[in-house]
Amino acid sequence: MGISNQRFLPEHEDPSSSEFTQLAAQVSQQVRPNRLTGDSSDDSIVVYYESKFDVPIPQQTTVDQAIESLEPPAENEWSQQGQGLTFFNVFSERKFFDIHVRDPGFVHSPGFPDYAYPPNLNLQWRLRADPGNRVWLNFYNLILEDDCQHDFIKVYDSLAPIEKRALTEQCGHPQKSLSFISGNVMLLTLVTNEEKNFPGFKASYYQIPVTKLNCGGTLTEDKGSFSSPFFPSNYPPSTSCVWNIEVAKEKFVKVDFKKFFVGNQSEHCPHDYVDINGERLCGNGLNTRLITIKSNKVTITFNSDSSYVDQGFTAEYEAFIPTDSCPGRFQCNNSLCISKISQCDGWNDCGDNSDEINCTCDASQIQCKNGHCKPKSWLCDGIDDCGDNTDEQNCTCPGKFKCSNNRCIKKTLQCNGRDDCGDNSDELNCTSVCSAFTFHCSNGLCISKLNPECDGEQDCEDGSDEANCDCGTNLYSSTRIVGGQAASVGEWPWQVSLHFKGLGHMCGASVLSDRWLLTAAHCVQDTKVYKLSHADQWEAFLGLHVQNQTNEWTVKRGVKQIIAHRYYNSYTQNNDIALMELDTRVSLTEYIRPICLPSSTYYFHSDQEAWITGWGTTMEDGVAASVLQMAEILIFSSRLCNLLLFYRVTDNMLCAGFLSGGVDTCQGDSGGPLSVANSHGRFFLAGVTSWGKGCALSYRPGVYTRVTKYRSWIKEKSGV
Repeated sequence: MGISNQRFLPEHEDPSSSEFTQLAAQVSQQVRPNRLTGDSSDDSIVVYYESKFDVPIPQQTTVDQAIESLEPPAENEWSQQGQGLTFFNVFSERKFFDIHVRDPGFVHSPGFPDYAYPPNLNLQWRLRADPGNRVWLNFYNLILEDDCQHDFIKVYDSLAPIEKRALTEQCGHPQKSLSFISGNVMLLTLVTNEEKNFPGFKASYYQIPVTKLNCGGTLTEDKGSFSSPFFPSNYPPSTSCVWNIEVAKEKFVKVDFKKFFVGNQSEHCPHDYVDINGERLCGNGLNTRLITIKSNKVTITFNSDSSYVDQGFTAEYEAFIPTDSCPGRFQCNNSLCISKISQCDGWNDCGDNSDEINCTCDASQIQCKNGHCKPKSWLCDGIDDCGDNTDEQNCTCPGKFKCSNNRCIKKTLQCNGRDDCGDNSDELNCTSVCSAFTFHCSNGLCISKLNPECDGEQDCEDGSDEANCDCGTNLYSSTRIVGGQAASVGEWPWQVSLHFKGLGHMCGASVLSDRWLLTAAHCVQDTKVYKLSHADQWEAFLGLHVQNQTNEWTVKRGVKQIIAHRYYNSYTQNNDIALMELDTRVSLTEYIRPICLPSSTYYFHSDQEAWITGWGTTMEDGVAASVLQMAEILIFSSRLCNLLLFYRVTDNMLCAGFLSGGVDTCQGDSGGPLSVANSHGRFFLAGVTSWGKGCALSYRPGVYTRVTKYRSWIKEKSGV
């Protein structure tokens, strides 16, 4: 905005001067009839300013010290000083992009997705919508450095980087909702430092009418649902919604919050909150998700302040007669209602186990001392299903081995080097007679010790259990516990990216030696369009960290031959394993190392931690990751996995994941490793990523080819 035919006077800098007052009055008369608006809801003009200073390099340290010594203005000083922010940093590139979002479009970081973003950036995208509309920004990809002190994006409900109007700050590879709605303006900033650059981001933008808020109202039905605005996208700032629920006078109301992510947990919830009849709720999740109101009326208010939004909530309400709060259903102790057929079925459907207490068991079940009912097929199977060991006591064990703790196990499990009993009684008084369950030393003798290879102790007289142990180690002395985040360079040096010419990354693989890789057989099966079984059409990238970004330690090799297991079944996915021989050997370095192959007797127990890695999609039918991803999961018992996956799991398969879902391999991770560390931090290849029911779904673990079943096959075909 400019003022024509007026000369700027020094007195105009003083709001108390008569010259300032006179000019302000003239401007006010011109502006008010035009009803010019900024991004606020009234008829004011919002002015944004940003101070920029160029500091000579020798004086940068002094300036940093001076800035750190400054105290922020008091709360009541903001209105006097205006709303602005001063940046103090050294940037090789500062750019501003002005975008009108009337026509939908995309923004992305420089080079995305082919190259990593440059260092020392400060980029700002200023997005504007038409009057009466909001800006909606939705991130498709976001992969930055993990530390927000180094690289970050920040989104503001303003056109200047005003902290009190900041909606979010993100870095790393966040998994939460990345969809943001502001007023009719928005500022997106990208700031990077000079180290560890990553692929960056891509986001879409468009505008929606302000009237599309769709929250609040009067609810009079006996059942219904409501949610924060735009759920599951993040709710907008400075928003208030009120729901008035009123049912029949003789009924009470209960509200079940299915998901709840409203601001940070704090006393009195001063920022974003949900208010139920005067009681405020905030934070991520609730201790008690079901809230009962002993009245036929309830007022629920949702409120968000001007900064830092979250995903919000979704809830269901139901009216009930006080004497029967779960008509036709079973009421849990936590007041949840479940189907009566779920009561006493052996599963904790309530979440507090109240549906499995004081049960009367039918003929197909056993009665536990604690009142639980469990299937008879679980009796004396070596697993404490009851929780009080009832099902594993007083077992007669006909045709089986009886443990000292009265558990029953198969006789073939005795003296196999594994603690199948749980008290090690099945491994006492064992001889060194060789069997399919003992470790074979090179001198022909056998030992029954559990997983003796490469554990730092010589158990075989000839030391063969500690031979060939230059494997399974990386640059890191310990690994980090994460759930689907970017790995560090060199953290998984046996991870390989397999590219099919013309299609790019297709599958993962593991380094077994300087010449051989292990992957999944389903990766190399021909389709109607592509001859995936042809070795000369594949390229293997070893030491790779970011797709399409090679460096001095990345090696590309062609494939000389592919050996898929001859009995691979594409329908059942049984025997889903294949070897690849490289056309030329690679030099093993700290960035390219083989993973240890377990012997056929190696034992991976249930609930053992394992690691998945790959460049696959980060959600089902999503976009493939550019940076190598890693996550820690748990190995499942075969029996539980078979039950969850409808008995499709064979003895040649291994399951891993979480019952709650949320972390899993997905499309593009096939053929990659399931890595398990022994007590000395050396990694063994437990599985090859094979198949799954969806990605990261609850009660649907991922399935991996069990490598121990194919140790002799690998030796026969590759010599490794």
